[in-house]
Amino acid sequence: MELSGMRNGLRMKEIHATLACNLDQHVLLSALPLLAAEKVDAIEWSFDALFRTPNIPDWFVELLRTFSHARRLVGHGIFFSLFSGRWTPEQQQWLTHLRKVSHEFKFDHITEHFGFMTGENFHQGAPISVPMNERTLAIGHDRLKRMYQACERPVGLENLAIAYSLGDVERQGGFLDRLLEPVNGFMILDVHNIYCQAHNFRLDPMKIIEAYPLDRVREIHISGGSWEESEYFEGDKIRRDTHNDAVPETVFEILAKAIPLCPNLKYVVLEQIGEGLQSPHQKKRFQQDFLRLREIIQSSAQSPTAQNDFLPKGEILVGQAKEDEHLHQQQMQLSAILENAGDLASAKHLLHNSSLADTDWEIERWSDHMLDTVIQIAQKWKAGFRPPAEAGRPKQ
Repeated sequence: MELSGMRNGLRMKEIHATLACNLDQHVLLSALPLLAAEKVDAIEWSFDALFRTPNIPDWFVELLRTFSHARRLVGHGIFFSLFSGRWTPEQQQWLTHLRKVSHEFKFDHITEHFGFMTGENFHQGAPISVPMNERTLAIGHDRLKRMYQACERPVGLENLAIAYSLGDVERQGGFLDRLLEPVNGFMILDVHNIYCQAHNFRLDPMKIIEAYPLDRVREIHISGGSWEESEYFEGDKIRRDTHNDAVPETVFEILAKAIPLCPNLKYVVLEQIGEGLQSPHQKKRFQQDFLRLREIIQSSAQSPTAQNDFLPKGEILVGQAKEDEHLHQQQMQLSAILENAGDLASAKHLLHNSSLADTDWEIERWSDHMLDTVIQIAQKWKAGFRPPAEAGRPKQ
């Protein structure tokens, strides 16, 4: 006789069906039937999206505490801007807030996004990539150690959807592995982000996934997105990670293939923003997507208990925050070009006459269709992301 959760005498690990559940009325109304039916194993909360919200409703705090007490609450950051070349007061405030909420809630882990935020102060806009070199690696190591000191929980990073070039796509997995090593960190494998990169660079999504350190994957994200016309993409459309639609069938197929490849996987998260949950049909589809996610988890081959707790192997020490003034100036220049260029041709001219030319940014290899897309994202969010007392990162 085989006991529940046991196989051949080994306790099997659980993978939790998780909702990104933030203070958004449309998300919460869509999630309510799933919560009432006890179908939601865990919640992911973007804790820094409510940083300046003076009064969080008691009922929402109670929801968070319910999952916190069960150790089924995970925190997802938006605004830290991990790779900003200059250490900022906003980053210190973010860590202070993280320390506070980590004492109030028992997070199972804390995550942020790979990249830096566009914008004059680097805490607005959407996250985009950086040169993957020793200088940015040193900045990333410093910031991840500070995150761990603030929360004293496992810390991780999410892969990006936006890439400038094929080389940018190919290098991200190996760089993430090196980046996370000093804190024994983990990664969120965002499957929809992989879907975007696979389409936008005409790649096999599983080949991209296999280039990542899959033993570091503790969390997977799935979501929907949108298509955008592009005159620079050989008659095709750009896939964007906007989170405002249902999950594509292809993303579910990739998820089913990815789960067995991730031996330390613990959470699979469905993300969607309230903008895409206005109608009864959209809410119903969201619920169906979540139940489909649960079915895929349950039908996936289980493996013995995960071996990595993703806690640092030794003491984590930090001194004065690392800074790189040259990187900071390049980021300032890049943000200004992206946010103010009149068109793609103007942006390319400015980039090729900037301090980014002939450097590890490799602007000479950036694809026209992706540079044009990044320009649109930067200009959309250059005034800053201002969620109306809700959560969700600036979508790509």
